[in-house]
Amino acid sequence: MLNLLQLLEQQGVIRALDYQFARLLHSMNPDPLVTLLGANTSHELGRGNVCMSLKGALFGLDHSASQKLLTHTGFVREQWPNLLSACPLVGDGRVGDDCQPTPLVLDSGRLYLYRYWQYECNVARFLLRQQGEVLDSQQARTILQRLFQRDYSFVAQQCTGQTPTQQQATIIKWLDIEVSESLDWPEIITAINQTTPDATTLDRLIPDSACLNWQKIAVALAASRSFSVISGGPGTGKTTTVVRLLALLTELGLAQNAAPNIKLVAPTGKAAARLTESIGGALARINCSAAVREKIPTQAGTLHRLLGVLPGKSGFLHNHDNQLHLDILVVDEASMIDLPLMSQLLAALPDHARLILLGDRDQLSSVEAGSVLGDICHAAGSGYSGPQVKLLETLTGHSVRNIAAVQPAANHSVSDSLCLLRKSYRFDAQSGIGSLAKAVNSQNIKSLTSVLDGDFADIALMPMASPSDYQRLIQYSVENYRPYLELIGQRATPEAILTAFNEFQLLCALREGAFGITGLNEAMEKALQQQGLIDASSQWYRGRPVLITRNDHGLGLYNGDIGMTVQDEGRLKVAFQLPDKQLKLFLPSRLPEHETVYAMTIHKSQGSEFTSVAMVLPDRDCPVITRELVYTGITRAKSKLSVFSRMNMLVKAAKSPTERESGLHQRLVSNN
Repeated sequence: MLNLLQLLEQQGVIRALDYQFARLLHSMNPDPLVTLLGANTSHELGRGNVCMSLKGALFGLDHSASQKLLTHTGFVREQWPNLLSACPLVGDGRVGDDCQPTPLVLDSGRLYLYRYWQYECNVARFLLRQQGEVLDSQQARTILQRLFQRDYSFVAQQCTGQTPTQQQATIIKWLDIEVSESLDWPEIITAINQTTPDATTLDRLIPDSACLNWQKIAVALAASRSFSVISGGPGTGKTTTVVRLLALLTELGLAQNAAPNIKLVAPTGKAAARLTESIGGALARINCSAAVREKIPTQAGTLHRLLGVLPGKSGFLHNHDNQLHLDILVVDEASMIDLPLMSQLLAALPDHARLILLGDRDQLSSVEAGSVLGDICHAAGSGYSGPQVKLLETLTGHSVRNIAAVQPAANHSVSDSLCLLRKSYRFDAQSGIGSLAKAVNSQNIKSLTSVLDGDFADIALMPMASPSDYQRLIQYSVENYRPYLELIGQRATPEAILTAFNEFQLLCALREGAFGITGLNEAMEKALQQQGLIDASSQWYRGRPVLITRNDHGLGLYNGDIGMTVQDEGRLKVAFQLPDKQLKLFLPSRLPEHETVYAMTIHKSQGSEFTSVAMVLPDRDCPVITRELVYTGITRAKSKLSVFSRMNMLVKAAKSPTERESGLHQRLVSNN
């Protein structure tokens, strides 16, 4: 068996790590079945799966190649559970005086490495024990009404110059009206068109029961839970929602002379910087006192910095035995958090702390093993317990039971903790970006084709059928990067150059090849050189953008940070803007691992948004082209998206959802 596995390693089918783990197991117990399945379990981790299913294919091979390996074990699949259970290297996870940890754990038809089984159990245990928080309903409702007070002046501005029919549609959109047929529209439109909109009359004409503000529901839900998830796509207002939530919790805390200690984090430096910017903007607009506003932090950090990295060690400074000092933790871009990191974060939380996860459940899962946010959202379903429905209706005035079924499950610790923000204020029916993202996400091929064939001003499909189409992609990107390079020639500030560079990004799916970052970055440098925009005669030159690919906690640079090479005091230095807007300059020789970033993988773009995006897909079928990958690429664009791809690749992606092997969903559902 080891010889067969060594051959697979030499062929690049499995990693050297997988083969070495198989050798270790074989040295402990020369059982060909355990050696084979142990290697496959390790291999699955490399593919992002927490475990291997005993019913799944081996190493992603076709049936014939997989069957060839199986014959060398001498056993059929139906015998595996009993054989594995009898092996001393495979346990059920229990550890005690008479039971020691085993390298492998068999649980519910899934085979785990012990450590990852433990991570999964820890996360499930944390989520299932979460309960509701004691809340003064009347006080919370009063604060909620103020925080979500309607801005009729803003709505009136949006209605300017519109016909009565258009005004009705605008009012429905911005006041989140769900039941419009029974409303007195002539009176409403008369009131909104007064020099100063008549708020008292409008409040009477449009009662809360006719509206459904998902952000308000999310704030009410999260305020009532020690753990909550607020998930939604771009433009649904996750940051605005969490700022109002923090204002509510802070005001409630101040009333008890106990202002909460709040921390804001994200998985990467780039995501933390965007959260910092969004929080600051949202905080300036909310209706709360100066005392409340002062207690809400405006600076976000990285998750690793919060936990405290120990150089040369795998653990963190803060753990189960040395927990974090905080009352409320907000984690943005939670879809990027892998299972081990989530387990370590939860262990470091004090028992009294609230945890609020923000993220888009439809985005790509973490690069490493697990799909924690997706598993939580999937397990939560679409309904709440009866008491939770009643509380949400009391706090918001909305009729929640009409849109969220009451679930009869005995344990609602997960289902009562999730709110999906379902309305995008950025992307409406007139938005091509929003329509395309929705079509891909819903696997609606007819709608996908219709959107791309339509006349939306913010999207364009550029077919990739010939070498000239590839050159068109390169030239298009050159023109979009030209503004920041011209600023370099004009000796603009590093801040201005970085801002201009981040207006546009070329995104791709692969690392290698002409359609990957290696080929695209090479082609971009060549094209920019030919047009005199850069001088790439040496590795480092003014205008070279770089992406950090390895954390360096000493320098304060993290995986995903983007820097720009500029001239400073006669020397080339790389400028980075930190989450607090501080600018730091480094000599190129000091940088941790990095790469040129005219083109960036869609994976690396998570946590970022750009005004304009060019997304290129490869010219042939590739397993990594999935629905989540394409959806994530589409939703990085705020105002303009150009898709360079064959239509059949987009269709295939929409039909190919990512499926990660995990037992977390089952653990949550079986106890939910």
